Amino acid sequence: MHHRQLPQELKQSVRKYDQYKWLATGGVDEETLLKGLPLDLQRDIKRHLCLELVRRVPLFDTMDERMLDAICERLKPALCTENTYLVREGDPVNEMLFIIRGHLDSYTTNGGRTGFFNSCRIGPGDFCGEELLTWALDPRPSMVIPSSTRTVQAISEVEGFALIAEDLKFVASQFRRLHSKQLRNKLRFHSHQWRTWAACFIQVAWRRK
Repeated sequence: MHHRQLPQELKQSVRKYDQYKWLATGGVDEETLLKGLPLDLQRDIKRHLCLELVRRVPLFDTMDERMLDAICERLKPALCTENTYLVREGDPVNEMLFIIRGHLDSYTTNGGRTGFFNSCRIGPGDFCGEELLTWALDPRPSMVIPSSTRTVQAISEVEGFALIAEDLKFVASQFRRLHSKQLRNKLRFHSHQWRTWAACFIQVAWRRK
């Protein structure tokens, strides 16, 4: 940081993240350790670490064991510190984040629409980056990553697991049951994005009366 002449504010942010990572992991890089083990052991350990956490997410509670195993195998640990932006409105959505610990603010201006602002708080058991699911559920091949409709910012230290876009697309392609109407409807029910649009439509309809 000294060599690159980072400003003091950035230095503090880096140190803060490094301290939190040390506290959360005990200084152990679990992903590197796992890569040195046979694939069967890697899968068993990932299942032990992630399965119950994945099951807390309402979106996944009806999936079979093979689907859950495939998701667990591809999840990556994710940490962020207070005030960190996970994604900004309009930026590409590169991953879904499943929150284990901590809270975030999620808000939108509906693409900069004048006078429009909607926000909500998300925490343990919630997820963000659901725009990727619509992209992954589309059986037509597409290389264009969707843009975020919301800005998501950590308001405390946050721990979770991330599923990157390419891995989500792979899981969806292997398990066609993901394309069922039941799962789509469940996504909409638990998605903060869909709840926002539903609330806006209700407000508009009410004002027209």
